[in-house]
Amino acid sequence: MDADVFESALDAVRTLVRKDVVAAEAEIEATDRIPDHLRRKAAEMGLFGYALPEEYGGLGLSMSEEVRLAMELGWTTPAFRSMLGTNNGIAGQVLVNTGTREQQQRYLPGMATGEIIGSFALTEPDAGSDVAALRTRAVRDGDDYVLDGQNRFITNALDADVLMVFARTDPDGPAHQSISAFIVPTDTAGVTIGPKDDKMGQRGTTTSEIFLEGARVPAANLVGGVEGQGFATAMKSLAKGRLHIASLCVGLAQRLTHESLTYATTATQGGTTLASFQLVQAMLADNHTETYAGETMVLDAARRYDEGSDRRLATSAAKLYCTEMVGRVADRAVQVHGGMGYMNDVPVARFYRDARLFRLYEGTSEIQRVIIGKQLTKGVS
Repeated sequence: MDADVFESALDAVRTLVRKDVVAAEAEIEATDRIPDHLRRKAAEMGLFGYALPEEYGGLGLSMSEEVRLAMELGWTTPAFRSMLGTNNGIAGQVLVNTGTREQQQRYLPGMATGEIIGSFALTEPDAGSDVAALRTRAVRDGDDYVLDGQNRFITNALDADVLMVFARTDPDGPAHQSISAFIVPTDTAGVTIGPKDDKMGQRGTTTSEIFLEGARVPAANLVGGVEGQGFATAMKSLAKGRLHIASLCVGLAQRLTHESLTYATTATQGGTTLASFQLVQAMLADNHTETYAGETMVLDAARRYDEGSDRRLATSAAKLYCTEMVGRVADRAVQVHGGMGYMNDVPVARFYRDARLFRLYEGTSEIQRVIIGKQLTKGVS
């Protein structure tokens, strides 16, 4: 995107987030849903397709542009970004990276406008972060595939029109050769979406279980038209998504630091502002420093991603550091607020709960350490 056009778009998103979405945070927390007027504004701004190709109606942002956008989205409740996230991220990228031309033409234009909501169905009850333990099966039957299995914690499943489902097409082969991805409309017979999960935080975004019982889809819905590409497809989508999550955490850390500084410079103890105390200053300093380090890491990792020089090690390192970092920043933010920080109507209390999830999804911190360790020791005797 042209640099001036991007900066203008970024300013518009910043205004939307800090004026309209922040004003609705209490409503989102109370109702556990994003208000319709915010959904409409996001669609009008093209946010359902910011990472999708321009030829299909998306904004076609580079990774360096996307992470800056994500930092702005991170300033408010993660639910707002999550509403847009699966279309642009792990679900939409399955089609962008591996889909056939026909599959892309059929689904991406609607996903870019928000008329179609996609969801990414990979996590299973007994597999968790171990994709190799996937149990969902897809069996060829004439011109169709029949899918059976169960997924858990699937974001936007209740709102989804189409699922990107990962299933074994070869039950005996190794994971990197035996898993395939399928486009499964949610109105397919045999597909059941469970009720939304009651989560500790991130209210306003929904996750649910998915049950596949003899769900039959045409062979044309095999992503890419070739069996066995699912593992690589999932890894590509997740690598990009991890860098996006890292940048989202930087945005949230910036908001938490802002809330802490605002409170510390206005609240008093014994007639003296909290910001006058050196130990409070130390917490503010640590939050600023760690946030700055995360921002620098994300921008560098995005540059490497765009260059194609590193799309695995840097993304996992950024995801690991930034998701752990925002947890520490949130903890200090509550501490700066003292007893007020434990009250539900104070933003930092909500963000404290919200931040905890980032260390779990799209690859836990432990998985990121495994990836980083393997990459570092690859080829080392």
